[in-house]
Parts: sequence; structure tokens; C-alpha cells
Amino acid sequence: MLTEDTTMRIVAITGPRQTGKTTIARQGRSRLEAAGRRCWYVPLDDPTPDESEAPGLLAGVDAIPTGSARDEQWLVGTWERARRAAERLDRGLVLVLDEIQHIPGWSNVVKGLWDGDRRAKRKLRVVILGSAPWQMLTGLNESLAGRFTPMPATHWSLGEMALAFDLTVDEYVYFGGYPGALPAGPGSERLVAWRDHIACAIVAPVIERDIVGLTRVTKPALMRQLMDLAPRYSGQLMSYNKLLGQLQDAGNTTTLARYLNLLSDAGLVTGLSRYTPAPHLGRASSPKLNVLDTALMTAPSGYTFEEARADRSYWGRLVESAVGAHLHNTRATATRLHFWRDPPHEVDFVVARGPHLLGIEVKSGKSSKASGLDAFADRFPDAGTLVVGTGGIPLNEFLSLSADDWLDET
Repeated sequence: MLTEDTTMRIVAITGPRQTGKTTIARQGRSRLEAAGRRCWYVPLDDPTPDESEAPGLLAGVDAIPTGSARDEQWLVGTWERARRAAERLDRGLVLVLDEIQHIPGWSNVVKGLWDGDRRAKRKLRVVILGSAPWQMLTGLNESLAGRFTPMPATHWSLGEMALAFDLTVDEYVYFGGYPGALPAGPGSERLVAWRDHIACAIVAPVIERDIVGLTRVTKPALMRQLMDLAPRYSGQLMSYNKLLGQLQDAGNTTTLARYLNLLSDAGLVTGLSRYTPAPHLGRASSPKLNVLDTALMTAPSGYTFEEARADRSYWGRLVESAVGAHLHNTRATATRLHFWRDPPHEVDFVVARGPHLLGIEVKSGKSSKASGLDAFADRFPDAGTLVVGTGGIPLNEFLSLSADDWLDET
């Protein structure tokens, strides 16, 4: 809640593209305005902002020109105009800056402006939105520590997609948690449009703008190839050498591991390490790939919803990937996600936080055997175990609670 406390931090809403950040900001603005609190919403990717969303920003002799480049000077000018507006209003002003990553070097500018506001006790409150994870938006700059209240946005859950679009659990497994990408009804043309939306409006901008544009990527072609390849192997262990053998661009395992970490930070695909009480040994193992939204797996696959369900092997990997994505997207900062393997035994997921440990096996077929969990329990007697699917917790019930909820319950 917004208060008059001058020690209040900037609210930072960040996360993957197409997960509702702008919707959150617009709804917040509407509620503030309804409560009598003036709020300016300024989209930095729009050269002609709507006067109704930032009344006063475009008016007057010292207005910010429409169509001007979004650079540091533009940011300073907009902020200064918001300051003057805040001083004229009894309850101050809330300034919302959407897509902050469009301004190079924004973090140092914001730091200086915000520190100046705190010293002067100005009645200006600021919210920033960014379509990238926090570490990509700020880079290595740690001078922002203590100035921001993070509000991460992630892929939508089953509950949110069911409430908004009446999706069944199987439809959620196939279409994933991108609300803006969901096809508006059945039909092959809508399915093609959905696939194109995932590829062109989500994956491509994340690679080109969020990763390559905000971080150091020496081999962007290798990054793109990795993103094309990795979803095909979601739910499987893949050595870096094997991955390199299927990529055309030259590279090494260190580069590939870093690029996979960047894809994970951007909310696309992650590589889970093997759980071991000695963490350095787990990091050296071959990663288990897992998409962070199943749409990234199904859209490029060519499968229709019906075809995906009919292929039991593919559907099993898809369900397992949905569970892995849910665990990754809902875990707390201190909670780690792994897999466990001690041939011939394997456990799909291991959730770890401090002394708490939970092994999870996903069963989508007729068999409910969980010999991997039995071996895991023998190896780690204090750990909890859980079967999701056949013979265990129904998938829809499992997806209704977070990773830490399940860790605490078991």
C-alpha cells in the first residue's frame, strides 16, 4: 500500500514477457485514481503516450516532446515533470514507467533521481516495470540495493488460467501459462496464430532484446540454436557435450552452461542439477532440461492438443515438464530445485531448502511404481516423498500449491 513514508522504496514489477505486468500496473492505476490518488502511466516502448494516462505530461511549454528518443535525458525530463506535478497535488503523484529496459543506463539515473527525492522529501512515488529478470535489468550494478521493493511476475498458474479462461488441467498442460497467447477458440488457424505468437512475440523478443540486448552474449547464433533445441529435450538429462554435438555454431561447454543459465533467468528453459549433499558435485553433472512454460515445448512441436494427448510418451514428458515448471516458478528465493539419480534409480524432482528435503516422482501412465522414491528415501531418511499423478496426488491438486507449500506439508 502506498503511504506518505519518505523511506518508501521504488516498486519494481519484473519478470518474463507476456505474464501480465502491464495489466497489473494498469489495474493499480485505475484503483489509485478511483481512490483519488493521481497516477501517471508512461509506456517507454510507445513514442506517443496517451494523455489520459499521464495527464499533464504532454501539456505546457516544458512538455516532453512526443516521438523523442527514450534515453537518459528523456527519463530525467519526465521525472522532473512528475516531480512538479507531485508538488502541486495534495496527495502527491505515482509515476509508473513501463518497459524500463528501453532506456540504456537507466539504473544509475533512477538511483540519483530517487535519492534526490528522498532527501527533499518529495511526494513522488515510482513504479517501474521491466520485461526481464532483475539481474538482467540491473546487470552488475549493486548500487540499487535497498531502494527497491521487488514484485516478480511469473508464468500464470493453473488456478489463474482456469479462473480467467476456464482451462482444464490437460489444456493447461498443453497451452501453458501465457495468458496473452491463448488461442481464442478451436480451429487450425487459431492454433497457427498461437504458435506464431509464442515464437515471434515471446521467444524472439526475449532472446534479442532481453538476453542479447542486456547481457554479454558473444555467440548469439549459438544462443538461438540452444533455445530451438532445448525444449525438445525437456524432461531429459542432456550432457553439454551431447548438446554441442547437435548445434551448428562452435562453442564450448562453459559457454553453453552460461547460455542455459541466461535462458533460465529469462523464464524460458532451465537446467536442473543433480541433488547431492556436496553441491559442487551436483553442479558438475549433466543438467536435466525443463521448459519454464509448457507452451515453449508444445508450440514448436507441431502436435495438436489431441495428438499430444494420444502420444503417451510425449504426454508423459509434457506433464513432467509442467510439474517442473510449476515447482521452479513458485519456489521461494532460498528454495532449490534438482533431480536425483543413483543408477538405476532416479527421482524426477528434489525440492531443497535448508534442512528440508522433498523427493517428487511424476506418474502419468498406468503404473504407479515409485522405486526411485524408495531408493531416495533409503538414501535420505529424513526426506519427504511425494507421487504426483497415478497413485498419488492428482495433478490439478498438486498444481494448486507452491513448491514451498508441498515442502512444508511433507
